[in-house]
Amino acid sequence: MSNVAIRFWGVRGSIASPGAHTAAVGGNTSCVEITTATGGTIILDAGTGIRALGDDLVRRKVGHASLLLSHLHWDHIQGLPFFVPAWLPSSQLEIVGARSTGTPELGLEASLSLQMQPPHFPVKLTDMRSHLAFREVDSGDTLTLAGATVRATRLNHPGGVIGYRIESGGRAIVYATDTEHRAGELDADLVSLARGADVLIYDSMYTEDEYTGRKGGSKIGWGHSTWEAGCAVADAAGVDRLVLFHHDPARTDEQVEAIERIAAGQRPGTVAAREGLEVSLHRPALPRAA
Repeated sequence: MSNVAIRFWGVRGSIASPGAHTAAVGGNTSCVEITTATGGTIILDAGTGIRALGDDLVRRKVGHASLLLSHLHWDHIQGLPFFVPAWLPSSQLEIVGARSTGTPELGLEASLSLQMQPPHFPVKLTDMRSHLAFREVDSGDTLTLAGATVRATRLNHPGGVIGYRIESGGRAIVYATDTEHRAGELDADLVSLARGADVLIYDSMYTEDEYTGRKGGSKIGWGHSTWEAGCAVADAAGVDRLVLFHHDPARTDEQVEAIERIAAGQRPGTVAAREGLEVSLHRPALPRAA
């Protein structure tokens, strides 16, 4: 049985943050690649990190991929116009995501096309030459794609967001970015989604002090979470490994590393996502809770 592998191409939230103080962790916005047990390719979000991923897929001659979008905010879609495989007639790209909740009359394809038209962009979505397909999902849907079973669950973020559980080869990966915990309680839907997962990739944009306003202004209601909540969800769901993700764009490499050390002290094995980080799930497969 082949390994299931995860590679991180963009790990920042809100806006790309290149510079000397963010270079080690990386400054690109959300994009994660999963290689399934059958060799299929699943991409989670199309932030600026998807540009380099696209170049690498061309180099590897990967001609088919499924792109799962958590939601349609800019930092999760702004790399799509620069994703080279989408422009190649030889490529097939399936884009999966929810309808626009802010303007529900717009479907997924129409929503994505809005960022690729004048005066904001000179080339239209319809000019992409690959074989594009769009699939809309909602909470509770289960899909089969790229050699994996994918379950979608709606989480807590302004305008809506979808968390995904990807199962392949007896492994389970949960992607829960741009979601907010509620003080004093964990999101039961998220705990259920993450139950028994090998890896939980979790929005850790703030510390608890930053989130509550004990340090700076309160971030309650902004739709993002903390590394402390990530540890609590992982513990409640029996997750094997927690990966802190969607780092604050103003957070320096040293500050991310400091949070990683504290989180790993509280929950051993916890790591902060960095561009280029690879996680290979190669242990003998055990049954996992759905």
